[in-house]
Amino acid sequence: MSRSGFGKWFGGIALAAALAVGTGVSATPLTPFRYEAQAQRHCPHDRVVWLDFRKGVYYRKGQKRYGEGFDGSFVCLNEARDGLYRRSLLGLR
Repeated sequence: MSRSGFGKWFGGIALAAALAVGTGVSATPLTPFRYEAQAQRHCPHDRVVWLDFRKGVYYRKGQKRYGEGFDGSFVCLNEARDGLYRRSLLGLR
């Protein structure tokens, strides 16, 4: 991950944490992974999604932008939802 990509990635996590603190909501810590298999090992009973930090949305497997882009990571679906990220409707059939 490039330095600028890391800054955007870290900024997205910091923003989610600030939103959670400001609203009094306790969010589950987000654990991003570079590879899908790593994320699946972290949450074996949950789905893995591709989280686009820049857009604030996640993509499920089978969607067009799943695993694409430089501003994202693989995460567990429940962590993405608890982090107040929304699902993308792009590419759903």
